[in-house]
Amino acid sequence: MATFRLAAFQKLLERQPIEVKREADLTSDYYGTLVFDRPKMKKYLSKDSYKAVIDAIDNNTTIERKVADGVATGMKAWALENSATHYTHWFQPLTDGTAEKHDAFIDHNEMGGVVEAFSGKLLAQQEPDASSFPNGGLRQTFEARGYTAWDVSSPAFIVGQTLCIPTIFISYTGEALDYKSPLLKSLNAIDKAAVDVCQYFDRNVTKVWANLGWEQEYFLVDEALYQARPDLSLTGRTLMGHSSSKDQQLDDHYFGSIPERVGNFMVDLENEAYKLGIPCKTRHNEVAPNQFELAPIFEECNLANDHNQLIMDLLGKVARKHKFRCLLHEKPFAGINGSGKHNNWSLSTNTGVILYAPGKNPKGNMQFLTFVVNAIMAVYKHQDLLRASILTAANSHRLGANEAPPAIMSAFLGTEVNKMLDLIEQSVSEKKMSPEEKTSLKLNIGRIPEILLDNTDRNRTSPFAFTGNRFEFRAVGSTANCASAMIALNSAVAEQLIEFKVEVDTVIDKGVKKDEAIFQVLKKYIGICKPIRFDGNGYSDEWLVEAAKRGLTNVTSVPESLDGYLKKSSKELFAKLRIFNEKELEGRTEVEYEKYMKKIQIEARVLGDIALNHIVPTAVKYQTMLVDNVKGLKDVFGDEYKTLAGNRIETIKEISEHISTIRNKVREMVDARKVANKIENTRELAGAYDKDIRPFLDEIRVPIDKLELIVDDELWPLPKYRELLFNR
Repeated sequence: MATFRLAAFQKLLERQPIEVKREADLTSDYYGTLVFDRPKMKKYLSKDSYKAVIDAIDNNTTIERKVADGVATGMKAWALENSATHYTHWFQPLTDGTAEKHDAFIDHNEMGGVVEAFSGKLLAQQEPDASSFPNGGLRQTFEARGYTAWDVSSPAFIVGQTLCIPTIFISYTGEALDYKSPLLKSLNAIDKAAVDVCQYFDRNVTKVWANLGWEQEYFLVDEALYQARPDLSLTGRTLMGHSSSKDQQLDDHYFGSIPERVGNFMVDLENEAYKLGIPCKTRHNEVAPNQFELAPIFEECNLANDHNQLIMDLLGKVARKHKFRCLLHEKPFAGINGSGKHNNWSLSTNTGVILYAPGKNPKGNMQFLTFVVNAIMAVYKHQDLLRASILTAANSHRLGANEAPPAIMSAFLGTEVNKMLDLIEQSVSEKKMSPEEKTSLKLNIGRIPEILLDNTDRNRTSPFAFTGNRFEFRAVGSTANCASAMIALNSAVAEQLIEFKVEVDTVIDKGVKKDEAIFQVLKKYIGICKPIRFDGNGYSDEWLVEAAKRGLTNVTSVPESLDGYLKKSSKELFAKLRIFNEKELEGRTEVEYEKYMKKIQIEARVLGDIALNHIVPTAVKYQTMLVDNVKGLKDVFGDEYKTLAGNRIETIKEISEHISTIRNKVREMVDARKVANKIENTRELAGAYDKDIRPFLDEIRVPIDKLELIVDDELWPLPKYRELLFNR
């Protein structure tokens, strides 16, 4: 067995199970202990400071500097009591993670020593180097200044010995350089737009929250085997590897008994998550071997997004403690299911109503249908934008692969809701409803709660599926920052609700009663967005043909998909809602083009290196062994060796062909990179890597995977799929 692979297995034998115990008998005893939440704010802040912070959280009011000083004093006292020594502004730049710079709670005192200090100024704002983060040309090296600013709506928390303060990140000239600031803007936009529409049904509604419940899928791989795979450690996925004889075909892993070692990891993960106030609810085995999922209780969208960023960080940290490595890549293994991060999205009001849950009477159900239809209308109008928000280099491997929704955006509503929409479309006259029409609609709308209780199905092939009281945006990738998809979805629905209200008010101004006006506009929308409604099999070839007939777009190229951000409709949407100006949107898209290109570039370089420095030498070594064997047979048996060694001779030829293919394809790939790298325009460069370089990744993989089945297992240098997927 190759030395590197053998060393990995020796480390496996040395593994000792790590037993984990919960922090207390009840989760509620230690839940949120490391979060500066409302109870702790009430304890550590003055009454005036506490009132000002709560008002800022609930009503978006501004916190004055003197109040910030009081909050900083209380926050510091709590942090020091919990052994914190440093603080940081925790933000979410346009990378695949979060960022933080730690400063100690110290300042000079008058005696030449230091004293613990933390002011409102330090709490409210800091100045990281904006040019060192992805910015799409918004900041140059000589224009380094950027600002992080406190997001009061998301509570501070402690990780290790550091107080982490959630913040937005903007440039010196005010452009957003992160995910959080546009997410907050989109949440404000949908709040205002949804409240205005809710006023048709309930005057007591003054606030609407977007809620998010993410489902995080991930793989666990033993650390020793992970370290023996350069492709895993450098790219997050296997760039080669023949499928295991047994993988997921027996459907025996999904919801199966959780392996003991994995169970200990999950307990430890939940301990840490609960202390940070992350309400982890569900854990289970996923479809593929060594694939798992966790999901929390729904939370307000901004907080849920922060918690997902934290959980991805925790997954990596806790996995290493248990001698695992956590793979968040959307497609770490070819031939088996990849990982997603389903975003369950809904809207709720200050009156306790979930707007996507059917009401208890015709008026409540009319409100329900209003918000459902407008959501579907938004998806129809902005299908290209929604796709752009989720399609990345990694996620493109997963979408449409009989495991995840296709790149075609469609919406699943279920049989009964579709019947309701069809009834409205067919029954309501354009001018005035007859008494019979009113009675028919009210009776049928009144039946929605009962109907949905028993008959609402699920469609795993739909990118955007209604699941009873929420929509599930299933196309989001496992490594994604949820904010990317949520910014697009919140903005699209907010714009649509604004347009809906304008149209309804226009009809009312013509003398039509409110209910009739709403039905007239809904009927119009139902007809317009009907092409996006699809309840069938999104994986089927027939759907590809049908979607094209309906005029739905199907873009699988990542650079082409990202162009959706720059469509006229997208620019107008974000400008109208003041989410992004044109400069910000172009800069952000430039970052995405560059990220795509660089990820393909890294994969190409890693694959070329492994192919030439690991695979080819191993194949040559085994080929030499076969040649020596054939020579020995010839020496012993003379001309009879041809009969005796016929199969080995064919194998020698086959190995030679695979080696030649690998070397030629790697050389061609390197040459293609040299040509592409001369392109200065980032969009064109991303397109070149997509069209001219990415195909080589599969072309080089094929002969390598064939060699894996030929070369002596003792010689093969890399852990194989059967080892990676079944060591737990």
